Amino acid sequence: MNILDEFDTIAAITTPLGTGGVGVIRVSGSKAFEILEKIFTGKKLVSEFKPSHFYHGTVNDGKNILDEVIILPFFTPNSYTGEDVFEVQCHGGINVIRSILEVILKNGARMAERGEFTKRAFLNKKLDLTQAEAVADLIHAKTKDFVIPSSKNLKGVLSEKIIEIKKDISVVLSRIIAGIDFPEDVKEPEYEYLINEFKKSINEIDKILANAKSSNVMRQGITVSIAGKPNVGKSSLFNALLSLDRAIVTEIAGTTRDVIKETLDLGIPVTLVDTAGIRADAGVDKVEQIGIEYSKQALSEADCVIFVYDASCGMLEADKQILELIPHEKLIICANKSDIKQEEISEGINISAKTGEGLEELKTAIRTKVCDIDIDNIDYVTNIRQQNCLERARSALIQALYAAEYKELQDLISIDVKSAIIALEELSGEVITDNILNDIFDNFCIGK
Repeated sequence: MNILDEFDTIAAITTPLGTGGVGVIRVSGSKAFEILEKIFTGKKLVSEFKPSHFYHGTVNDGKNILDEVIILPFFTPNSYTGEDVFEVQCHGGINVIRSILEVILKNGARMAERGEFTKRAFLNKKLDLTQAEAVADLIHAKTKDFVIPSSKNLKGVLSEKIIEIKKDISVVLSRIIAGIDFPEDVKEPEYEYLINEFKKSINEIDKILANAKSSNVMRQGITVSIAGKPNVGKSSLFNALLSLDRAIVTEIAGTTRDVIKETLDLGIPVTLVDTAGIRADAGVDKVEQIGIEYSKQALSEADCVIFVYDASCGMLEADKQILELIPHEKLIICANKSDIKQEEISEGINISAKTGEGLEELKTAIRTKVCDIDIDNIDYVTNIRQQNCLERARSALIQALYAAEYKELQDLISIDVKSAIIALEELSGEVITDNILNDIFDNFCIGK
């Protein structure tokens, strides 16, 4: 939908479809309460509704009562979207919810597009673009740790920092322009002043970008594969890390013949992959050989590889051959079965999938190997779009800094300063195109 299109009244189910105690339908737009008057019957007329109150009654289709409901009204501009909004809380049966939505649509609303409620909140200046994107991050957060920095963005922590940086740059630009336009009345700013201001703004941008890798890891997650010979305890470790019996464990070599995947929350979202044991001998049949090839592929695609060997036997030549397949930067070595080892093992982390020894140390090693994240010290999380805007602003300021150091004409310097401001305005949504806006909100769910 074009951002210049007249706003229709929209409706959508905002709770997951399925059987539940309560279902919620949200309606937003200028005709919201007009529609509600047609379908709602209660002790109070819709025209008598007040803010911060809820109302009990029934919804009907003109002939039959569909359900007993609670109505929550929100009046413009004090609503999520900035428009007149009401929410219907009904019983959570899928057919009940759909029946009420159908009646709302028949009486003048249309189905909301993906993220259209939040899109309207942005267009009505209830949120800036970084806050709107934080809504999506909260909805799609794969770990509880990612909720914390995402909620900071929703409160405006990133927005406030961008406003601060932009304000500082704008002050510099205004002084440059004043000196150029009114040379008889205003002196051009000293180059030393420009250099200091540009360095300060670049430093502030760098503070935000310092957490870029952490932000991407927390949002997108990583893949961790477990590799090693047959019968060294890979599947046992897989089950122990997940705290459930997901993979089959036996004493028979080659039990695991396929790649098994499960998700794990280590503060960052982890796709944990159990692979077939890698070996090359006459006992390998065709099916196991296919599994081994899948294992080798999983090693190449993983962000991190846990190599497991049997601590009771020590590192053997066959183990070393598998180690050669794993890039060092991905590698974490684990000596499993440490509860029955015969001698002290010095290579790798001593673990026991049976007793749980060393598992916490292993989890810490995984986080550190991919991206050492301290949630308490992360002030800002950013997505790829925001990082690109920041990188462009930084690049423009670097050019302005070089020009100031070489004392080039200040009207030329102002061009780079303007470019930096535009990049920051794109980040916050002050400058935006239909395509960018639609790309962002297409990643939302319907009803948000």
